Amino acid sequence: MFKKILIANRGEIALRIICACKELGIRSVAIYSEADRNSLPVRFADEAICIGPPQLAQSYLNIPAVISAAEIANADAIHPGYGLLSENANFAEVCETSGLKFIGPTPDVIRLMGEKEKARAAMKQHGVPILPGSDGVIGSDEEAREWGRQVGYPVIIKASAGGGGRGMRIVRNQEELPALYRQAQFEIQVICDQHGNAVHLGERECSIQRRHQKLLEESPSLQVTPEMRKEIGDILSKTLSVVGYRNAGTIEFLMDRDRRLYFIEMNTRIQVEHPVTEMVTDVDLVKSQIMIAYGAQMKDVLQGPVIHRGHAIECRINAEHPEKFTPSAGKITAFHPPGGTGVRLDTAAYAEGTIPPYYDSLIAKLVVRGKDRNEACSRMARALEMFIVEGIYTTIPLHRRILADPDFRAGKFDTGYIERFLNSKKDEPAAC
Repeated sequence: MFKKILIANRGEIALRIICACKELGIRSVAIYSEADRNSLPVRFADEAICIGPPQLAQSYLNIPAVISAAEIANADAIHPGYGLLSENANFAEVCETSGLKFIGPTPDVIRLMGEKEKARAAMKQHGVPILPGSDGVIGSDEEAREWGRQVGYPVIIKASAGGGGRGMRIVRNQEELPALYRQAQFEIQVICDQHGNAVHLGERECSIQRRHQKLLEESPSLQVTPEMRKEIGDILSKTLSVVGYRNAGTIEFLMDRDRRLYFIEMNTRIQVEHPVTEMVTDVDLVKSQIMIAYGAQMKDVLQGPVIHRGHAIECRINAEHPEKFTPSAGKITAFHPPGGTGVRLDTAAYAEGTIPPYYDSLIAKLVVRGKDRNEACSRMARALEMFIVEGIYTTIPLHRRILADPDFRAGKFDTGYIERFLNSKKDEPAAC
């Protein structure tokens, strides 16, 4: 097994990887910017190295600085977490060249799945249902208009190398809304070893989004039948084995009103919402990533069939105003995390800690599991009520309102839910 892993990330995901390393008996190395000097990853890692000033380009996105830190620490491997450099094929390539194991897919596969038109072609070749659209990059406004006329409005214009919901724009025809708009969106979690074995771990429902950024996820999806889960899961497992995918990954789909599936994209990394799958399968995805990167076979990683138990929900808690959605950096004056049966909190926030203004606003992921969806909803509502964060604004009040909404409780939501929900609640002030 690896002796030492450098974590090329920050915040709660860096702390999550440190926990996995400790359980595997691996020494961990945290990197940090000057703004994160007092962060929990720095405190709990076995070693910590400052790599630059607060600005991302001069610290966490500075590939030479990250590689230098790994070489100084004599690390065996680098775990990129999510975001930042996690889907940067050049970074994965530099890691290999420097004799460092990149805990993720190969650079070639990252490039393949990162270029949307090539990823669509690869999936289509192996029988994965594809969202109607262009077969390659659109080269002009006229070509885009022609495709709009062919497939019908609304259409999504997506950057060929976009990610995380960025680079997406919806172009609507107000008189004609086809079935693909405001439908379910979900993703399927897969893990693949280096020996051609691929396994899917079911889906996560992620239709509740604001500006293409997920707010709440759950598993299983109310829209996916066991037969559908097995069929698409088997197709994906075979496809990813053929293309040589390895490590953890997520494939995102839209489902229309006729329950037809359409591939959107693949994320070649661990996802923010991976704890949802961990809660219902008892599979530690981060430890699985590390074991697979070291060469372990799937049978040794999973040690038996994947069994799904109960229902899990995750709320992403952001340091934002719950109505205006403006960022809220500053010092946390009080922090009381919820607990109890079936409650998990992934966070690097703490009382008297500071949320810097330079990075993503996510400060915590609150996850619950219940024996069924009804219990999971009740448990999440209780946990949100008992989650106290003072000194900054957070989106906890927004999540409490969502959990109290009859439509959400009844499972009546789609990709247009948040827009409708916020419009209907404009005159109802939220406690901050």
